[in-house]
Amino acid sequence: MATSNLSHQTARPFPTACVSSRPPSAAVNLRRHLPPPPKPRKLTLKTNNRSKWAIQLSLVEQSPPKSTFNMQQLVGFLYDDLTHLFDDQGIDQTAYDERVFFRDPITKHDTLSGYLFNIALLKNLFRPQFQLHWVKPTGPYEITTRWTMVMKFVLLPWKPELIFTGTSVMGINPENGKFCSHVDFWDSIEKNEYFSFEGLLDVIKQLRIYKTPELESPKYQILKRTENYEVRQYNPFIVVETNGDKLSGSTGFNDVAGYIFGKNSTTEKIPMTTPVFTETNDADLSKVSIQIVLPLDKETESLPNPNQETVRLRKVEGGIAAVMKFSGKPTEDTVREKEKTLRANIIKDGLKPQSGCLLARYNDPGRTWTFIMVFYCRITPCSTMIYFFLWKVVTLI
Repeated sequence: MATSNLSHQTARPFPTACVSSRPPSAAVNLRRHLPPPPKPRKLTLKTNNRSKWAIQLSLVEQSPPKSTFNMQQLVGFLYDDLTHLFDDQGIDQTAYDERVFFRDPITKHDTLSGYLFNIALLKNLFRPQFQLHWVKPTGPYEITTRWTMVMKFVLLPWKPELIFTGTSVMGINPENGKFCSHVDFWDSIEKNEYFSFEGLLDVIKQLRIYKTPELESPKYQILKRTENYEVRQYNPFIVVETNGDKLSGSTGFNDVAGYIFGKNSTTEKIPMTTPVFTETNDADLSKVSIQIVLPLDKETESLPNPNQETVRLRKVEGGIAAVMKFSGKPTEDTVREKEKTLRANIIKDGLKPQSGCLLARYNDPGRTWTFIMVFYCRITPCSTMIYFFLWKVVTLI
């Protein structure tokens, strides 16, 4: 499996090096605990469409102040320290200023105690699972991280799962090398400045009751969640498959279902899993196979052979997939329209999808009402936007 690679283009409403002055009204002055910089000059910066702010920054017309911190050491520190963000050990508080400027779309704190309170609140109410993808310097006094956070709201009976992906821009105080600001940007919304009603709505929508069958499914990690789709990294899995007729169809389902119900060389009954896939690999979406995922603890060599020549076993190596959820009756017209919508969205965001797609259904194809559309994708480099992922089924062009 190739290493996942994730670059980015981050829009920031204010500098996080804790040396700016005259921030916009939605922000606060990060430099209030430092002496004013000499001889400022004005520079107007315009961010991308994520924030659409024009900002007046004061930049020092002299060499940066001398400091004792090492940027690469701080990068290494964050790689280690952020893995403890929500565990019993917690982050190393000595690495942060007493006045830590924290902002995400719906939360703000201006002290270290407030920053730690927010972490504790998330830990107790949401049981977060935090995955750090990378850490890299993005400015003289700035380090950016990319992450995924999956949370369950334990106070609601159905314990809804909330998923957020994005970047955090960590500002460094040049006088002592400590972190003095932390600004989060969510991938799922456009307006990330505090207070974002779009961000609040994103949280509320994820509190709805949504549940798939309690059956084993292919394992994946969500790398990016946007308003319109998710980008997932799937682990390898095995399917039993045969020829189908169309993406929305169920032709061949009885044959692959028969295999797991004992119509195989050893009459072994294999546990049912989810989902049922229909897959096509051609641009016209005409050559279709229907598949059932087999238990993840199985290996191809240990599985019985199918009795029918038209039924076969195949190992899917996993890879990068763009996924869109939808519900309703999956007519062929509906499925093809969803395919076009998903393809257009990921192309707009700089990805180049491979031909074909998968439709995933979580029950008998004739009875289910919950579906996902899946693409395996590869990256299209761009001088201004290289912010996705690289792994085995993805080729960098």
